[in-house]
Amino acid sequence: MPETDTRRKLIQLLQTAYSAERAAAYAYRGHWHSVADEQERSHIREIENEEWHHRELVGEMLERLGSRPNSQRELRSLLVGRALGFLCHLMGWLAPMYGAGRLESHNIREYETAARYARACGCEEFTDCLLTMAEVEWEHETYFRARVIAHSFGRRLSLWPPPPPKETIRESFNEESKDLLQSVK
Repeated sequence: MPETDTRRKLIQLLQTAYSAERAAAYAYRGHWHSVADEQERSHIREIENEEWHHRELVGEMLERLGSRPNSQRELRSLLVGRALGFLCHLMGWLAPMYGAGRLESHNIREYETAARYARACGCEEFTDCLLTMAEVEWEHETYFRARVIAHSFGRRLSLWPPPPPKETIRESFNEESKDLLQSVK
């Protein structure tokens, strides 16, 4: 199958996401092990599990596209994720919460972009899954933002821009799809 520029961009973005999910999962594993509050531990452990699940889904997409993970990114993600997980035990509570929230904010847009690439290159079967992952990342960002704001020092930090409301993830995608159909007619 010839590879279009959009398909190539989709594959590259999925390779990046696949490895990033690994780094995040390992970082969250260290993070929840470092947190004393049992409710927080449980929530961050759940987020770790969701990251592993996203990695599995993205891996399946790569396979269906006839591609595979980038080995250099995989090694880097292993090292970064493990290092961040370890540092969570040394840095205290706020820095990992802040870093996680900022990262999750980026992941929302990454999965939205991947859904647009998937639609553009004829892989519409990926779009619902990618948009669902964007929505889950939105929930992660919301959790970490709330935890940072709950900290007395965290309220004084300059936070990353908040994402638009969760429902806009699908609304904007569906609106663009309608516009594309109208332009074809």
